[in-house]
Amino acid sequence: MLWYNIGVQRRGLDYENGFPFSYIYVRGQMKVKNVEEIKEFLSGVLKDNGVKDIAVCEVEFKQGKNPSLTVYIDKDGGVDFNSCELIHNLIDAPLDDFDPTYNLPYTLNVSSMGIDRPFKTDKDFDNNIGLGVEVKLYSQVQGKKYYEGTLIKYDCENVVIKTDKGETLSLSRKNIVKISKQIIF
Repeated sequence: MLWYNIGVQRRGLDYENGFPFSYIYVRGQMKVKNVEEIKEFLSGVLKDNGVKDIAVCEVEFKQGKNPSLTVYIDKDGGVDFNSCELIHNLIDAPLDDFDPTYNLPYTLNVSSMGIDRPFKTDKDFDNNIGLGVEVKLYSQVQGKKYYEGTLIKYDCENVVIKTDKGETLSLSRKNIVKISKQIIF
């Protein structure tokens, strides 16, 4: 379980079902299960339902006046509306049983990762070797904080790109704010 903020925990009784429940509100924040735990559960639901071509890539919980749980999916060839609808219908009831928010309401969203999503996994990097990327940096390298180029290679420490000017740059992964596929209109 992940505590989003420190504060006073309130306990109560769910009188409809007759069992104790707990929740936490701190400046509008509430207690939810760990997003990795939710992601693992949802991946299992897809597997149990024979869905092999669609993967759960990321789960995000947004707090606030209207809390929402967004499940990001991906598949070869891209995600369309029908894929989102299929996954939403498959995970809705099991997710209610899993109860990621401990009986508090939220909105469930299913979405594609988007064409400009940042690279997070080795698979993201592997799929884009030899392709154009955009890199935003925390601090300047050779006087710039933004580069476009071709992804040459990467490891756990560095990302190597070849810029449009033909120069090869090795950029520290710790200095990268975001690296994503280059979008050309």
